[in-house]
Amino acid sequence: MRISRAWTGAGQLRRAATAGALVVVLFGVAACTGTAPGGPAAAGSAPAATGAPPTTATGEPLAAPAQVPAVLRFTGTTLGGAAFDAAQLAGKPVVLWFWAPWCATCASQAWTVAEIEPRYRDTVPIVGVAGLGERKAMKEFVTEFDLGATPQIEDTKGALWKRFKVTEQSIFVIIDRNGTVVHQGFLDGEALTAKVAALAEA
Repeated sequence: MRISRAWTGAGQLRRAATAGALVVVLFGVAACTGTAPGGPAAAGSAPAATGAPPTTATGEPLAAPAQVPAVLRFTGTTLGGAAFDAAQLAGKPVVLWFWAPWCATCASQAWTVAEIEPRYRDTVPIVGVAGLGERKAMKEFVTEFDLGATPQIEDTKGALWKRFKVTEQSIFVIIDRNGTVVHQGFLDGEALTAKVAALAEA
């Protein structure tokens, strides 16, 4: 009876030692893989959402992209042959200038446009829309009045003139930063300068 009890006790000790060794091995494996119950997520998994807005590399909040209003959803080609997408102007006040190369009134306004456009280029872009003439004459007009730095869309077929219901030249279409047309019609140099300056400060 004593021998039987001794063997029984020894067996229980061996089983307990084996179970303890298995627990140690399991925890060791968990430590090697970098995961454990309730521990941090494995590398490559999505980080927990913090609710913070996206930022730039310097930690500044990213500006939300401006919504493109319907009035600026058009494209074209400049007299220089470059693609033009009006969507890039979204969020800013914009001046569209509809002119023809043979128009004397347009010629008088060209001096004002050439003067103020560089000053307000980043705040109130001015974009010419050339129509009712030949491409060669349009390019000569741009050169003569030093308008090369101002975007000039070639509209010989009148697509944009029709879109904005322009039936004569010289016409300015002024669009505020929300995409609302706030002026459409003739402006002399002084009035144009005043309106552009007001938009830049708004």
